[in-house]
Amino acid sequence: MTTTLGTYAAVLFDLDGVLTPTAEVHMRAWERMFSDFLARRGDTRPYTEQDYYDYVDGKPRYDGVRSFLASRGIELPEGSPDDQPEAETVCGLGNRKNREFSGVLETDGVRAFAGSVRLLDQLTDQKVAVAVVSSSRNARPVLRAAGLLDRFEVIVDGNVATERELPGKPAPDTFVAAAEELGVPVDRAVVMEDALSGVAAGRAGGFGLVVGVDRGAGADKLIESGADIVVADLGELVTDGPS
Repeated sequence: MTTTLGTYAAVLFDLDGVLTPTAEVHMRAWERMFSDFLARRGDTRPYTEQDYYDYVDGKPRYDGVRSFLASRGIELPEGSPDDQPEAETVCGLGNRKNREFSGVLETDGVRAFAGSVRLLDQLTDQKVAVAVVSSSRNARPVLRAAGLLDRFEVIVDGNVATERELPGKPAPDTFVAAAEELGVPVDRAVVMEDALSGVAAGRAGGFGLVVGVDRGAGADKLIESGADIVVADLGELVTDGPS
């Protein structure tokens, strides 16, 4: 499989859960925010880890809020991205979650997955272009904290998507934009994703290869969403020999 990767011109990496374990930080931040929100409404149905994978994982922040609320039949005003975190709006809840996330990132930091760094090293040796495609607006701070920021000339994150009015995953537009910036046709690019929505985006975009990284979503669901192959860690795609 590493030989196959070396025959492509570019690899497009999701960030959280693929390059860094910040998905765990996001999961905790979402759980705290939604659990408090539900408790204040008197809703006794718990927010679960499966809710994260089914409705939130890989999506832009406000889309994740909308998706989860819809699953519970809850309607809130949309609000504005400028809403305070205390506001009972879609944007307010999204901003509340971001406050939780930023606090954990600042106190605990983040370290990149060792297998992912090894794969990045090998792709660099193979002269394969790389980019980060993330729904998060915190992509650059996370990459900086993990010591990876200088490895990527192209970063299409939540901020870029908003500026360019690109729909988020599962739409393929952000991945397509990254491939275009690298000057690589989509059928010559590989998508690396741990989220069902991200895998679906890679498949919808017609990319040459979609690799699912199973950090908890489930291999079967990743395959059903469009992954060509599934690995538990990107280190599985690294070889010690020449490719």
